[in-house]
Amino acid sequence: MPGRPGRPQILASRADEPRAGPPRIRTVSGLLIAFVVAALVTLLLVRSASLHAAHTGDRDFSKPQKVHTTPVPRIGGLAIVLGLLAWLGWHVWQGGHLDLPALLLGCAMPAFLAGFVQDCTEAVTPRGRLIATAVSAMLAFHFVDAGLRHTTIVGLDWLVGFTLGSLALTVFTVAGIANAINIIDGFNGLASMCVMLMLAAIGYVAFQVDDPLIGYMALAGIGAVLGFFLWNYPSGLIFMGDGGAYFLGFLVAELGILLIGRNPEVSPLFPLLVCIYPAFETLFSIYRRGVLRQRPAHMPDGIHLHSLVYRRVMGWAVGDRSAKALTRRNARTSPVLWVLCMVSILPAMLFWSNTAVVASFLVLFAVSYVALYWRIVRFRSPRVLRLFGSRPIPLDTRPVDAGDNPGT
Repeated sequence: MPGRPGRPQILASRADEPRAGPPRIRTVSGLLIAFVVAALVTLLLVRSASLHAAHTGDRDFSKPQKVHTTPVPRIGGLAIVLGLLAWLGWHVWQGGHLDLPALLLGCAMPAFLAGFVQDCTEAVTPRGRLIATAVSAMLAFHFVDAGLRHTTIVGLDWLVGFTLGSLALTVFTVAGIANAINIIDGFNGLASMCVMLMLAAIGYVAFQVDDPLIGYMALAGIGAVLGFFLWNYPSGLIFMGDGGAYFLGFLVAELGILLIGRNPEVSPLFPLLVCIYPAFETLFSIYRRGVLRQRPAHMPDGIHLHSLVYRRVMGWAVGDRSAKALTRRNARTSPVLWVLCMVSILPAMLFWSNTAVVASFLVLFAVSYVALYWRIVRFRSPRVLRLFGSRPIPLDTRPVDAGDNPGT
């Protein structure tokens, strides 16, 4: 695809990049470097929590989406970013291309910094964070030529034929995915594992189509997130915070856009199927709040799917209200949603080049999600979900969800 005048020829210059399969040592080493740096920085943040807890600790337990019981640092995203920067330095030292990785990480900084400032000060509004993420997407559109220009969707393909139309859809998509990752970041290990699964799918397809640079970046992202995950799950010693969530959402969205832009053989719907769990969670939440409950769509509540699993599935399994029991419920909630995330990622990896099949799985996921949600919200959870629990509690001690009745 030829670049436009005045724009960096990132997509057009793929011929200059290595096209052979990735050396195994280089691939594993990049992942390990990002992992080690992120793990060590996360450990340092956890051990020094008493020094910065006044600014970085999540102490507001009154919000409906909060489920933890003790103050926890929420700046784990810093460790993830530093892990990726360490990988970038190693990648360049090994003779790898600098332009794309360095520019992409640089473009991500507005999204990360807006979230990070919010984590430390709580002074950045949701709108401000979305604007910052939109700025990051616009920077990537200009400097990395990362734009959506083919969707296989009637009407949208006409829209993205224009530069402004492509920019608008790209910004909407990237900001939406970043916000979606932030929405599911409510339980120990939930968002971080889902992001690792998404990056694994993108990396797998990148190597299948012989695009190792995208594959290297995806693997480095997995390593950095894994270093954080080590201390986040199951005990929740640190949270990734808004900075980490918006940064990772941006990274996943941009790598997906670059993958389909650089490799026409990959279905344009592949990245959407990879990210459909958090994306559909966001769209369904907007519909539920704005249409069904007649409330502002941005107002947080405690009846996301992951919140319902925590309260109505894990609440059946672990009944006492001690901090230890609540942490146990928290940790047991995430695997349920990991499985849901994999339900879309596995077919995406199997049928990444077949747009018709990918579209069919998108529809199937949407129907399955809604069916599962309405069963849980009406206290008719599938029995298989109770396999994630351990023991029932008496009906007269079942925790009651304040403010969310079966009709909401």
